[in-house]
Amino acid sequence: MEKFIELLTQMNPFDLVQVAFWGMAGAISFYFSIGNARVWTSISIGFFLIFLSQAYGINPWGHYQKLTAFHYIVGTVAIMTITHGFLEYYVFCRTFEISGNKLIVYLSTIVILAISGAFLIFNPTPSPNTIRNFKMVENSIWVFLCIMNLEIVRKIYIAIKDSDISKGFIAFGVVFICILVWRSSDLYLQIYQWDKDWQDIIAVMTDETSDIEEYIGRVQFSQEVNRYAGLLSGISVGGTFTYLYKLLK
Repeated sequence: MEKFIELLTQMNPFDLVQVAFWGMAGAISFYFSIGNARVWTSISIGFFLIFLSQAYGINPWGHYQKLTAFHYIVGTVAIMTITHGFLEYYVFCRTFEISGNKLIVYLSTIVILAISGAFLIFNPTPSPNTIRNFKMVENSIWVFLCIMNLEIVRKIYIAIKDSDISKGFIAFGVVFICILVWRSSDLYLQIYQWDKDWQDIIAVMTDETSDIEEYIGRVQFSQEVNRYAGLLSGISVGGTFTYLYKLLK
């Protein structure tokens, strides 16, 4: 127990607070997926998967290469599931029809994750550079789908603006703006090879040098933006699901 507490004190407090709020959102979203209409299922599962992905990211006992790659896959599946859910909700707003059932959504998500896990198991252990590539792909998909989700949320709000729940979708818009800034700032650092992962790689594995010192001002600014946007994304999503919980009780 003392060892666990010691490990926690060494962790970034920003990450701990962020995961705590994602955990609250994940718990409420999981409740939504069980206790509410089918139309909320994909959205709820997606946000719950984000919590699982973020929780692994602060694992104090060290990371295993294949599990680390898998946690980036989980994050990618999460945003794809969320986007699918908002598309379903938009169609529902226009037609008042929703296809499928909750069990199919649960099973489909599990199957996708299982296939992804099998892909990693039957392939070589990923190198640090390969794991970094997984993370960059995840960030790229997040940035693209966050922009897409902002437009979907805007259309949903227009379609239901006279209902009580419409303000919840304004809150979702704030969530996606925070996530977009969080993920795009991280992607920016990765594209220019200013991220910590790349610096660690070239320090021990290559003779390549970095221009990070030349642009240290914008690097530090991007790192701070990433840190605070990540924190705000966790707070905003936790607040949004708490608000929706009160509306839908």
